[in-house]
Amino acid sequence: SFEVGFRHFPAFQNTGIKQIINGPFTFAPDGNPLVGPVRGLPGFWVACGVMAGFSQGGGVGLALSNWMIEGDPGADIWAMDVARYGDWATMAYTNAKVRENYSRRFSIRFPNEELPAGRPLKTTPIYDLLSAGGAQWGVAYGLEVPLWYAPEGVKDEFSWRRSSDFTQVAKEVATVRDSVGLSEISSFAKYQVTGEGAAAWLDRMLTCKLPKPGRMTLAPMLKQDGRLIGDFTLANLGEDGWFLAGSGIAEQYHMRWFEKHLPDDGSVRIEALGARLTGLSIAGPKARDVLAKATRSDVSNAAFSFMAIGRMDIGMAPCLVGRVSYTGDLGYEIWVAPEYQRAAYQALMAAGEEFGIGLFGSRALNALRLDKNYGSWGREYRPIYGPLEAGLDRFVAYGKDADFIGKAAALAERRQGGKLRLRAFIVDADDADVIGDEPIWFDGAVRGWVTSGGYAHHSKKSVAVGYVPKEIADESDGFEIELLGKRHAARIQAVPLFDANFERMRA
Repeated sequence: SFEVGFRHFPAFQNTGIKQIINGPFTFAPDGNPLVGPVRGLPGFWVACGVMAGFSQGGGVGLALSNWMIEGDPGADIWAMDVARYGDWATMAYTNAKVRENYSRRFSIRFPNEELPAGRPLKTTPIYDLLSAGGAQWGVAYGLEVPLWYAPEGVKDEFSWRRSSDFTQVAKEVATVRDSVGLSEISSFAKYQVTGEGAAAWLDRMLTCKLPKPGRMTLAPMLKQDGRLIGDFTLANLGEDGWFLAGSGIAEQYHMRWFEKHLPDDGSVRIEALGARLTGLSIAGPKARDVLAKATRSDVSNAAFSFMAIGRMDIGMAPCLVGRVSYTGDLGYEIWVAPEYQRAAYQALMAAGEEFGIGLFGSRALNALRLDKNYGSWGREYRPIYGPLEAGLDRFVAYGKDADFIGKAAALAERRQGGKLRLRAFIVDADDADVIGDEPIWFDGAVRGWVTSGGYAHHSKKSVAVGYVPKEIADESDGFEIELLGKRHAARIQAVPLFDANFERMRA
C-alpha cells in the first residue's frame, strides 16, 4: 500500500502523486520468469515474465549477464530457464495456465496437489487404458503421467501429510517387489545420435566409457566447471547409432546444450525423439518370465544380461528393449513407436496375468528408488554439484583419452575432495515424509538440506536424501531433519535398503 511505502521512504510523504499507471502483470505458465538463450536462435536471449520487476529484476539481470559473458548463469536457475518449456506450450495453453496461476497467486499448493488448467494436453495411446485402471494423473513437460492407481471412489486428498494414496501406493510397491509391475515411462526424454563422428562426440560430451554394441551404461554430463548438467543412460545400437535416455523435463535444456557443442562439419546428428517414441517398463522378480512369454527372443540371463539392449518383438510390436530399471529390481525398459504401444502393452499384460502383473505409477517408483538410494535429475543431480559430491564419480572415466567437457575440473574435485556429500537418511518420522528442501541439522545447527525423499514402502522406512558437508558425511549420530516445524532424529543409511549387493537386479 502507499502508506507502507511512505513509511519506508519518508521523503515521498510530501511529494504528491502526479500520475498513477496500472499495467498488466506478465506471467509464464508457472508464474516464474523466462530467462536465458533460446535454443536454435544463436545470440537471441530472453528475460520475460518477470512479474515482480523490482524484487526479481536484479537476480534476473545478474544471471543473464553472467550467462552472456561467462557462458554460465553462475547458479542453478532451472526454475526460470526458458528451456523448461518446449513447443507444446502454445499461446492457448499459456493463457489457461496463467489464468489459473493468477487466481491462485497467494494460495498454498499441497505437495500432492495437481492443477487442472490446460490439461490434458499431451497423452499417449494407452491413456484411456490406464485411466480405466484407475490412473490418477500428473503432468511432466506437458505429458500426462500416471502418479498412482486409485480404487473406485478414492482420490487424492490434498495434505502435507500421508494421504489417501498411501495404502494404494504401498500395494503397487508390493506388486513390483513380490511379482511384477508395469509402468509407463514415455515421459523420459529420448535422443538418437548418428553420424560418422558420433562416437568421438559422445566421448567428449559424456564422462563415461562408451559401451560396446548391444550394451548400455550410465552417463553423467558436466559443464566446463565440472558441475553436473545431465545424467543419462547411453546405449550403443551398433549400425543404428546411439540412443540416450534422460530426464523428460530437461529435453529442451539438454538439446540446447547438445546443439551448442555439435561440430560444424555435420559429422554428428542428434535428434530428440519426443512423442515419436513411447515407453513401458516391467520390473520385479517375475519380469523375465513375463517378457519371455511375450517375445520369441532369448531373454535368459546368459543371452540378455544386465545393461544389455536389443531389438525384439513383444507380441506383434517391434520394440527396443534394455535390461535396466529405476526400481532397482530385475526389470526392462521397453521403447516402442506410438502406433505399436497399445499392442505392446496388451501383450505384456496378457503375458503377465498368470504372474500377478499390476500397474504402478510414479509415486510407487519414487518409493522403490528410495530403497536403492537412487538420485534424480533436478533434485540430487543439479549444476551446483560435482560428480564426487553427488556419488556419480564411479561413472566418470577420469583416465579415458577423451578430453571430455569438465574433465580438468572433475580431476581437481577428485584431488581436493569437493565440499559436500550426498547421503540417504532414515528419518524417525510420524505421519509425514520429506518432499525436498527441508533443513538437515547436526549437533544443533543446520548443516545441510534435503533434496528429495518419501516413504519407502517395501522397507517400511521414511527416507530423506540430501547434501551435508563432507566433514560430517560419515557420522553415525547427531543428525535431525526438520519436518513441518518439528525436528526428527535421522541416521545415515550407507547401503541400499533393498538388494544391497545387486543380486536381484543382475539375476
